[in-house]
Amino acid sequence: MTNALSKLLETNDWLMADGATGTNLFNMGLGAGDPPEFWNETETDKIRTLYRGAVDSGSDIFLTNSFGANASRLKLHNAQARAFELSRLAAEIAREIADGAGRPIVVAGSVGPTGDIMQPVGTLSHADAVEMFHETAEGLKAGGADVLWLETISAPEEYRAAAEGFKLAGMPWCGTMSFDTAGRTMMGVTSADMVQLAGGIENAPLAFGANCGTGASDLLRTVLGFAAQGTEMPIIAKGNAGIPKYHDGHIHYDGTPELMADYAVLARDCGARIIGGCCGTMPEHLRAMREALETRPKGDRPTLEKIVQALGPFSSEGDGTGDDTAPKRERRGGRRRG
Repeated sequence: MTNALSKLLETNDWLMADGATGTNLFNMGLGAGDPPEFWNETETDKIRTLYRGAVDSGSDIFLTNSFGANASRLKLHNAQARAFELSRLAAEIAREIADGAGRPIVVAGSVGPTGDIMQPVGTLSHADAVEMFHETAEGLKAGGADVLWLETISAPEEYRAAAEGFKLAGMPWCGTMSFDTAGRTMMGVTSADMVQLAGGIENAPLAFGANCGTGASDLLRTVLGFAAQGTEMPIIAKGNAGIPKYHDGHIHYDGTPELMADYAVLARDCGARIIGGCCGTMPEHLRAMREALETRPKGDRPTLEKIVQALGPFSSEGDGTGDDTAPKRERRGGRRRG
């Protein structure tokens, strides 16, 4: 399938994605617990600022403000009937910014998890999940998104349901999971499991990878796990800007622009072709990442020790695979920046 993202992947060794959505919007005044998707209608200039910040900082791809625009999440705000509309608005504003950028920019329609647990463990049926993902996808398609971008998924059942919903919409897609539980997703998926999932699914994604999680070091260990499987599918790395810390009533991420520049180069050297940030990643981080990717030569695949030295220790002893040779936490004395 030929589309804006696959065209860029054909002609570039790497592409830079965007940074945080929530962190940036909270800094613009979004209240805790308020649905950011409502701002697509009520604070359109701020959403333009969000998108423009990514483009002006060098992103080739940016995500729409539609992470929670599905019927299940919107039901918490009595807005379950607005999933299509809010998704469409998110993409329309994004299309406006991308088309005015003066260079090729991919509008990626963000699709987050439903927030429900799927059967048989939970109550959400496969059919209902497919319907929700399809509705959001149709809204993003109507608004002009180039590609759908599934993110922060934990369960393989939800990943498959999204793929089915996206197929109904006739849209290409990418999909990342969050490996935030000792190298696995919350529902137990390992890096090796995800390579099998992405490669074996009927409506396969254009690219797959990891986002969010517990920190940049852990995310890169997962990326190394992807690459070790020998996959030829493009890998996505979208790590948080350091570790969240609570200070003066707010969550702050301790990753500096210098640390995120190191992370971006290491992500490329680990095998990622689409590199961005997640929580805490601001325009200043993106600018440093872009400069580093453009000016630092590609290196050998980094060792775990090199990742720890540059970005700090892992949050768990192993990478979740259960292998006896799984990477261990660096002993004290390793340098941590940020």
